[in-house]
Amino acid sequence: MTTAFRQSARAKCATTALWSHALVTRLIAVFALWLAVTVLGSIAAAGPVFAQMTAQQQTYMQEWESTALRAEQSIDSRRASSAAFEQLRKELTSFRQDFQAEKSKNKQRIQTLTNQISALGEPPAEGETEPEDIAALRQQLTSQLNQLKSPRLIAESAFSRADGLISEVDSIIRERRTKYLLQRGPSPLNPELWPDALAALGWAGRTLWLETKSQIGSDTTVEKIWGSFPEILLLVLLGSFLLLRGRFWARAMGGRLRMLGARGTGVWTFIVSLLQVALPLLGILLLTTSLEVSGILGVRGTLMLEHLPGWALILFSFHWLGDQLFKAPEEVSLVPFAVARRGEARLMIDLWAVILVLQDVLYELYQLEKTSVDTQSVLSFPLILAAALVMYRLNMLGVSKAEAEPSELAQGAADKAEPDTEQETRISIGASRLFDVVRRGAFFLGFAAPLLAAVGYVNAAEALIYPAISTLLLLAVLFVVQRFAGDLYGFVSGQGDAARDSLVLVAVGFTLSLIALPLLSLIWGARVADMTELWSTFLAGFQIGDTQISPVAFLSFVVVFALGYGVTRVVQSTLRTSLLPKTKIDPGGQNAIVSGLGYVGVFLAALVAISMAGLDLSSLAIVAGALSVGIGFGLQTIVSNFVSGIILLVERPISKGDWIEVGGLMGYVRDISVRSTRIETFDRSDVIVPNSDLITGTVTNYTRGNTVGRVIVPVGVAYGTDPRRIEAILNEIAQSHPMVLLKPAPSVIFQGFGADSLDFEIRAILRDVNWVLSVKSDLNYEIAARFAAEEIEIPFAQRDLWIRNPEAFAQSKAKDAQPDQNSVQTTTGASTGTLSAVDRPDLDDMHDSAAEADPDADR
Repeated sequence: MTTAFRQSARAKCATTALWSHALVTRLIAVFALWLAVTVLGSIAAAGPVFAQMTAQQQTYMQEWESTALRAEQSIDSRRASSAAFEQLRKELTSFRQDFQAEKSKNKQRIQTLTNQISALGEPPAEGETEPEDIAALRQQLTSQLNQLKSPRLIAESAFSRADGLISEVDSIIRERRTKYLLQRGPSPLNPELWPDALAALGWAGRTLWLETKSQIGSDTTVEKIWGSFPEILLLVLLGSFLLLRGRFWARAMGGRLRMLGARGTGVWTFIVSLLQVALPLLGILLLTTSLEVSGILGVRGTLMLEHLPGWALILFSFHWLGDQLFKAPEEVSLVPFAVARRGEARLMIDLWAVILVLQDVLYELYQLEKTSVDTQSVLSFPLILAAALVMYRLNMLGVSKAEAEPSELAQGAADKAEPDTEQETRISIGASRLFDVVRRGAFFLGFAAPLLAAVGYVNAAEALIYPAISTLLLLAVLFVVQRFAGDLYGFVSGQGDAARDSLVLVAVGFTLSLIALPLLSLIWGARVADMTELWSTFLAGFQIGDTQISPVAFLSFVVVFALGYGVTRVVQSTLRTSLLPKTKIDPGGQNAIVSGLGYVGVFLAALVAISMAGLDLSSLAIVAGALSVGIGFGLQTIVSNFVSGIILLVERPISKGDWIEVGGLMGYVRDISVRSTRIETFDRSDVIVPNSDLITGTVTNYTRGNTVGRVIVPVGVAYGTDPRRIEAILNEIAQSHPMVLLKPAPSVIFQGFGADSLDFEIRAILRDVNWVLSVKSDLNYEIAARFAAEEIEIPFAQRDLWIRNPEAFAQSKAKDAQPDQNSVQTTTGASTGTLSAVDRPDLDDMHDSAAEADPDADR
C-alpha cells in the first residue's frame, strides 16, 4: 500500500509535468521567430552570433529559452504552486550561475585584442586608405574580438533575463507567504467547532490503528516477518539494549575516558553527555528499522514512522540541553538559575520538546487526512497555549532568580563547586545577561501568540511562538558549544579552566554568532533560496568603475599582501642579524638600510596584492588626485614628517644610538621611523619627536661621526694657595684617568680670582663622550682625595656683616627685661654688637637675602 500511495502521488506529478511540457512544446514554435529577432537584435553589433556557437552551446541555449518561456508563462498565470515555483527558481538560478561564469570568460584575451587594435591607430576616415597589411591585420583582430565578445553579450542578455525572472518568482512566493500569515480563520474558542475537530482527530487515530491492524493480520506480513525473523530479532534486541542501557553505558565509558587526562576541563563530561543522547537515539533508529523490515505498518503508519527518529532526536536533544543549561545543584550552571529552580527549568525544556513533537505530529496528520482549516485551528490552539504557558513559567523562574539574594545564588557555587570554577561562574553570568534579554523578547511574543490565535490568526501565532522557542534554544546551544570550545582549548593548550578567559574563546563566540545568523534567518521564515541569493550577491561583490570588488578579490589581496609582508620581515630580520653585522657599515646605516627595505617591501607587497586581486591600478589616479587635495590642506604636517623621515634615513644626520640634543631635550636616539623619532632621555623616559623638528630645527649631535668629546671640571681653592702647585696636581690627575686622551693633552686653566676662591678648570678630551658624567665624577673624587692629602683648602662661600652704630644695641639691651632670650649676639670681622628683638627682623631679612644670593652661605 505504501508503494501504491507513492506511485499515485508520482503519477499526479507526472501528469502535471506532461501537461506543462506539451504546452511548452506548442508555444516554442510560436515564439521561435520572436525569440530569434529579440536575441539577434540585442546583440546585432556582435555579428552572426548563432553561426559562431557550437552545437552544444546552441542546445544549451534552446534549453534555456524553453525554461525561460515556461517561467514567464507561470508568472503570468500565477497558477503554479509554491513548490513548483521553488523548483522553477532552482532551474533559473542554475542557468544564471552559468551565465555569470560565461560573462567573465576571455576577459584578458579581449583586453589584449583591444590593446592591439588601439596600437594600430585610428581607423582611416571615409575616403582614406591604409596599407593592405595593416588593414588585413585590423580586420583579423576585429573579427577575433567580435567572436570573443559574442558569447559574453549573449550571456549578459541571458543573465539579465534570468535575474529578472528570479526576482518575479521571489515576489510571488513572498506575496503568498504574507497572505498565508495574515490569513484569518475561525476562532478556535468557538465551541461549535470542537466536536468536528475531536471527531477528525479520532478518525485519524482510528484509521491509523485499523490500517496497522489489518496489515499485521495479513498473510504477506506474517510470511515477511518469519522470513526476516533473525534480522528483526537482532535489531529489536540491540535497539532495546541501547535505548534502555545506553545512558549507563555512556557513563561507564566516560569513566574510562577520564583516565586519559583532562580531569576538570569538562571535555570528557561533554563527550559523555553526547553519548547519552547518541546511543539511545541509535536504539530508536534500530527499532524503527525493525518495524520497516517487518512491514507491520500500513501506509499512514509507515509515513509516520519515517518521522519517528526526528521526534526522538528532539526529545533527547532538548533533555540534554536542559541538563547542560541547568546543571545539578552540586555543579555550576551555564545559565545560573536558583538551585531550587533548576529541576523545574529542565522540566520546562522537556515540555517544549513534547509540544514541538505533538505539533509536528498534527502537521503530518493534516497532510495525510487533508484536514479542514477549522479543525486545524482548533487542534493547534492548545499546543500554542501550552507553549506560551511554558514560556511564561520559564520567564517567572528567571525573574525569581534575578530577585533572589546574591548569597542564595552563590551558595551552590561557593559551597559545592570545585575551587577552579570561578572563571565558569563569570562566563555563566555573562551568558545569563544575554539570555535574559532574549528571554524577555520571547516572552512578549509568547504572550501575543495565544491572543492572535484566539481571534483566528493561527498561522501568525504559530509563526511567532515556535520561532521564539527555537531562538532561545539556538542561543542556549551556542553557549554550550562555546563552553565546550573553551574546555577543548584548555585541554589542547594545557591551560585547563584558565583557557575560558582567553581571547580564543572570544573568537570562537564571534564565529558561532556569525554561523547562527543564517540559522536564525531560517528559523524566522527566511527561505533557503533567499539565503543563497544573499550569498551569491555577497560573492559577486560590487563594481567600482571597471573594477569588480568581491570577497574573493579581497581574500586574494589579504593573502598576497600577508605573504609579501611576511617575506619582507624575514628578509629584514636576516639582514639585521646575519648579513649587515658582518659589514663595515655603522649601526645607523644598518638601521637605515633595514628600515628602507621594509618600506619598499610593504609597498611592493601592496602593489602585487592589488594586481593579483584584479584591481585596475589606473583607476587609483583619481583617488590619488583626491588625496592630493586632502594632503594640501589637512595632511601637510603628516606628509612633512614623512618626507623628513625619508631624509633622515637617506642623509643620516642622526643615527640610531646617537646622543643628541633638540628643543631642550637630550638623550639617545632609539628608533627612527618615517613619521617620528624616539629619543630615550637620561632619566629613561621615551620622547617622541616629529621628524620635521629634526630637519628644520637646530640639533646638537654629540656622537656624530665619532664619540670623542670634551669634559670640563671646575675647581676652586682658597686664597693663599700656590697656583702653580694646583696646576701640576690637576694635570697629574687628568692625565692619569684612562678615558682622557693624551693627544691632545689635557689642560688646566686658571680662570681668575673669584669672590671666595681661586678658580681653575680641567679641560680634557675623552675617548667616549658618553662617559662624560662618570669621568667628571671620578676626577672630582680624585681631586678631593689629593687636596686632602696635600692639605689644600677648598673654600666655601662666606659673608661678613658690618654694623655702623653698635651703641644702639647696647642701649636696647639695657632696656630689655630678658636680654638673654630677646637678643642676638653678632660677631663681625671688626666689631661686635647686639640686636634687639625689634631689630631682629631686619637681620633675618638680610640673612635671607644672603642665602638667596649664595645657597652655600649657610655653611
